Amino acid sequence: MTGGDLRRVTHYARQHEFLFAKHITQKNSAEIRREIAQTERDLENLKRRDTELTVLFKRLYEDNVLGKIPNEVFRKLSDDYLSEQKEIQTTIPKKESELERLKASVINASAFIDKAKQYTEINEFTAELLHLFIERVEVEERTEKWSRTAMQEINIYYRDIGLLDNMIEAQAEEQEQPQTSIEVA
Repeated sequence: MTGGDLRRVTHYARQHEFLFAKHITQKNSAEIRREIAQTERDLENLKRRDTELTVLFKRLYEDNVLGKIPNEVFRKLSDDYLSEQKEIQTTIPKKESELERLKASVINASAFIDKAKQYTEINEFTAELLHLFIERVEVEERTEKWSRTAMQEINIYYRDIGLLDNMIEAQAEEQEQPQTSIEVA
């Protein structure tokens, strides 16, 4: 499965560079924009909550000093607030690095096309070759549990371009079918 798919995708990338790049850019730019927007919202919410916790902790401390709340309640609430704030402060750098990774991973179809041009003929699949082109392979659950013949979806995520949809397959099949013309007398 992977070998034929890799041959097909690299062949299409070499033969139809412009269409390939255009399709990849359109498909993935929308997905990445959604992911970037969601990560930015998450990051903003975390920073807002961090600020809220600082304000809450100050009020809690003042209420304890003024005798409005007992020491036991102060300790319990302050421990809860501090642990939540600590968790947030460790999550914020992770989210920031994820956001940077997403912004840096704006799909680079030209890099994939350049690699495809280097390997015009793929006869043997080595670990180096698969690592160069394929980021990851996801195998879905079978449609019928315990069945050996049930359909099972496999998604191949390519480096630099991500998951390809069926549009490229349809375009490749159109290109391979012989063109027939009908002459009218």
